[in-house]
Amino acid sequence: MLNFIKKNIALIWAKKHIEKSKIFKTNAIKDQQDLLLDLVKTAEKTLFGREHQFETIKTIVDFQNKVPVADYEDLKPYIERVKKGQSKILWPDLPEYFAKTSGTTSGSKYIPISKEAMPFQIAAAQSAIFHYIEKKNNADFIGGKMIFLQGSPELEEVNGVKTGRLSGIVAHHIPNYLQKNRLPSWETNCIEDWETKVDKIVEETENENMTLISGIPPWLIMYFEKLIDRHNKKITEIFPNLQLIITGGVNYEPYRDKMNELLGKPVDIVQTFPASEGFFAFQDDYTKEGLLLLTNHGIFYEFIPLEQYGKPNAERLTLKNVELNKDYALILTTNSGLWAYSIGDVVRFIDKNPYRILVSGRTKHFTSAFGEHVIAFEVEEALKATVEKFPTQITEFHLAPEVNPTEGLPYHEWFIEFEKEPDNFEAFKAELDLQLRQRNTYYDDLISGNILQPLVITKLKKNAFQDYAKSEGKLGGQNKIPRLANDRKIAVYLAKLNLK
Repeated sequence: MLNFIKKNIALIWAKKHIEKSKIFKTNAIKDQQDLLLDLVKTAEKTLFGREHQFETIKTIVDFQNKVPVADYEDLKPYIERVKKGQSKILWPDLPEYFAKTSGTTSGSKYIPISKEAMPFQIAAAQSAIFHYIEKKNNADFIGGKMIFLQGSPELEEVNGVKTGRLSGIVAHHIPNYLQKNRLPSWETNCIEDWETKVDKIVEETENENMTLISGIPPWLIMYFEKLIDRHNKKITEIFPNLQLIITGGVNYEPYRDKMNELLGKPVDIVQTFPASEGFFAFQDDYTKEGLLLLTNHGIFYEFIPLEQYGKPNAERLTLKNVELNKDYALILTTNSGLWAYSIGDVVRFIDKNPYRILVSGRTKHFTSAFGEHVIAFEVEEALKATVEKFPTQITEFHLAPEVNPTEGLPYHEWFIEFEKEPDNFEAFKAELDLQLRQRNTYYDDLISGNILQPLVITKLKKNAFQDYAKSEGKLGGQNKIPRLANDRKIAVYLAKLNLK
């Protein structure tokens, strides 16, 4: 009876939430303009605000003229002062939290999360669930057990500011009505070693009525494979009431076939786009692709055409100016004091009513050793089309250029860990090359002009990518291995693994 009541309450809340959501979906452009000016006014007397003459900013163009695009290294001197306990630096107050992330160039990054920003992180996750419930007209999963993947919820303090991984911070804000249904236990979530943690999660969940599971695809696959090894059953046989998987962090499509195979039968998928800097978007209709951009959640967005990114005088577009099916570097100004901040993600719009995006790659993850500038979205779509034509299952892949081969022309080398290889490997390889040529004209020109030879595929041993992640101390959590590189650092390691 209690579960019946909870499900019906959830349906009522979901319908009310969707009604309220209609306002921001139709007022995005004005909301964004008003938000930016409000953020600027709030931070006018901060050190950053004084240095960039916030008191003179009256329009978006004024802001763009006064505040240059910045990355973490540019803002690091300000953040270091905040870490020392100084207020009124980037935002009037000290942050409520620092989300600690691992950076490749900056070491550990400390992303401020203000008291104004934290509620939006939680509200976005709730909104994703409410949109799903309303669209499905079903909230049965409310009565079962749920996993919310997270890092350790144990937080340290940096001069009075609680500090930890974002997922660990969020764990302290999960609503009370979900706490009783939530797994794994606090003690298990505090385990740092990922393999040990997953083994323990398997033990705690394998006999439970799991109805919702949340995590990034590589983690889900690792968890599911361990369950299947123990029970010799598909996931939906182990968890017959599993209704919903919430995922994010990477494009789900390259993992879909593998996930379907592990699941055994269809389970609803909702994709999200969260980060330490904010929760940007989620799939508001689980039956269609595209993530609803959250334009009223304390974040002002700008978009730089990818071909201009990093160049002087690159255009900084707002929602009013974006085009469909074009790649943009995502730039953020947030209510935590990040100003014109380049987060490193690349997005493309597939709808403007309301604004829906796909995450198409990372500004630093591309292959362009020969001027082709191949991005993640192109290779993922090429691979998807190839797999549809030549059925196969792929666990993970990495693409790197081979500039100086021992013989012959240079080429793109794909390192692929197959779960199930295609019946005709050479035809698969030729089709993959063709599909990529169709999506990237520069790559096509290089092949047809005999600058490059067609791609080469190196087949990897099982668990090669897990072994690489473990060697880098990046197994589990929200860590992701780049699928594209402009050098061979990862490629060299993967090649060595294959020789063992």
